[in-house]
Order: sequence, then C-alpha cells, then structure tokens
Amino acid sequence: MRINSALQAAIDLTAGAAGGTACVVTGQPFDTAKVKMQTFPDMYKGIVDCFVKTYKQVGFRGFYKGTSPALVANIAENSVLFMCYGFCQQIVRKIVGVDRKTKLSDLQNAAAGSFASAFATLVLCPTELVKCRLQAMHEMQLSGKIVQGHNTVWSVVKSVIQKDGPLGFYRGWSSTLLREVPGYFFFFGGYELSRTFFASGRSKDELGPIPLLLSGGFGGSCLWIAVYPVDCVKSRIQVLSMAGKQTGFMGTFVTLVRTEGVLALYSGLKPTMIRAFLANGALFLAYEYSRKLMMKQVDSY
Repeated sequence: MRINSALQAAIDLTAGAAGGTACVVTGQPFDTAKVKMQTFPDMYKGIVDCFVKTYKQVGFRGFYKGTSPALVANIAENSVLFMCYGFCQQIVRKIVGVDRKTKLSDLQNAAAGSFASAFATLVLCPTELVKCRLQAMHEMQLSGKIVQGHNTVWSVVKSVIQKDGPLGFYRGWSSTLLREVPGYFFFFGGYELSRTFFASGRSKDELGPIPLLLSGGFGGSCLWIAVYPVDCVKSRIQVLSMAGKQTGFMGTFVTLVRTEGVLALYSGLKPTMIRAFLANGALFLAYEYSRKLMMKQVDSY
C-alpha cells in the first residue's frame, strides 16, 4: 500500500513525539545539571558537586525542575523535526534528481536533518526558555540577580509576557538556530553513519535495539561536541535575561570569554555528554520502533 504524504507526516510526527518523551524521561537530571553549570559555573566544582548540592538544597525534585516544559519542548521539537525531516528528504531527492523511493546517502540525510531543524526552532525556543529559567531559578535567587523566583511553569510564562510580551519567548532564538542547523547535520549524519557501520551491507531497517541505541547515542554525542559553546551562550541569554536586558549572541559570547575565559564555554560538558548518549539513544530507539509499528499497521489495511 502506498502511503500518502499527509499520513506519512502524521506517522513521522507521532513517532517523533514518542522519541521526544523517551529523551526527556531518560536525560532530564543531566540536562538540569548542564543548565546550572552553564549559567553559574563558579557555584559548582563538577557534575558530582552539582548533583550533591542540588539534592541538599532542593531535594530529588530539583533534578526534575522544568520537566513539564522540557516534555513539551522535546515532544514539540521532535514531532516537528521528524515530520519536516521526511519532507526535507523529499526536497533533497528532488535537488539531486532521484526517485522518491531511492535511499539517500548518509550525507544527504544529514543535510535533510539540518534543513528540518530550522523549522523545529520555532517551537523549541519558547519552551526551552521556560525550562532553562525554571532549572536555574534557585541559583538566580542565591546570586542575588532576582529577589523572588518563580516556581511554576505558569508563573514563568506570566512573567515573560508581562515583562517582554509574546516575543520575549524568543530570547536566544538566533543562538538556538545557530546551534540546531549545524548541530542536526552532525546529529543525523552521525546516526546514519553509525547505522551504516552496524548494518555492514544489510538493510538498516533490520538493525536490532542495541545498534539503534548506540547509533542514537553516537549521533547525540556528535551534535553536542560540535555546538556546545553555542548552547552555553544560549543558556546564559535565556536565564540571565530574567534579571534585566541581556545582550545578544555576540555580546554575550565576547563578555563570557573576556571575563571567564574560553573554558567557561564548556561548563557542564560532562553531564551533557552523558545525557546526550543515553537520551538520544532512547530517542531514536523509541522513534524507529514506534514508526515501524505504525507503518506495519497501515500496511495491514
């Protein structure tokens, strides 16, 4: 049975949502540590120190601060990302002049993923801003940058609207775009390259859960190694803008390097790499298996 474009998009969107959920459930504590260490590197000596202090100050729930917006962010981002990925693959096929059923090369898939990520930033930036602010709220109060924190998603949303209006949710959008477009080239490129390696001449669709987990983890690691400094600047902009007007990407980047040194751009890299491997392995496993299941159901009718 030939699947029409709308049904294929719905399948990709649903599978992307399943992948986004798996990603958050697996990696949220490490993401919280990443944001805290990026925005307040002087407060923590390392990942273990960050985990211990967070637990002592806020308890276990402190690791899951911002989980609701993180879920919304990841489900929205991955739904849009994988839906647009399918469309962008068709665009790449038209550009290179091949049939719509022809398998793309790893490089062509990487290019399609990079194009698709630009659309995903439109839903990702607002939700990620709320998530980052919730995650670093305790540190903002401790450092004296804000007098009273906001402990719920709604209170953060309300404060953004009151202070900056709807466009306030797009603080750090240029940084997000600068992170996502090259990052997802390495993400999908690394994933497809790894799948090709494990397939060893067989069809990639025949790969089991372990190769898929490892391939997803490798793709996620490639993404974060490539764009981590950009993400660090983005987190600073989105969190510190709570305390007043924050300079743009270049202004924040220059100030950060001048006052804290180049290594400050890599604060929180360790929890990020742990999270990248675990969370993205889970993401692709959930995406591939849920997509395969839905495609089977459609084919059976």
